[in-house]
Amino acid sequence: MESSELKRAGLKVTHPRMRILELLEQRTPRQHMTAEDIYRQLLEQGDEIGLATVYRVLTQFEAAGLVVKHNFEGGHALYELDRGDHHYHMVDMATGQISEFESPEIVDLLGRIADQHGYVLDEHSLVLYVRKKR
Repeated sequence: MESSELKRAGLKVTHPRMRILELLEQRTPRQHMTAEDIYRQLLEQGDEIGLATVYRVLTQFEAAGLVVKHNFEGGHALYELDRGDHHYHMVDMATGQISEFESPEIVDLLGRIADQHGYVLDEHSLVLYVRKKR
């Protein structure tokens, strides 16, 4: 994402917004970040951006549709860029590790279920809480 994405979302281009956006873009597909994670990385890189500012920017990004906020059971709020793709999450209940996966079959099934009940599927979310097989 570039500064033009911020402008398109109705947000002014500021140093904190650009730095937080850069950090979210650098994450691996399997990495979800808390506001505290972002704050720590900013400090490590020499940016003097306060934790309150990080929370405020993330709230603005969420309202503008730039990030998705996840509240998985038993954990802090986690953030990732809204890249427009639809994926699901599995949370390992023993370790807290989060895995992402995609499944066109799930989308098809949910669409059929909605249709059977007289609806059209608009949005959906799915989180699997899992444990390793023994």
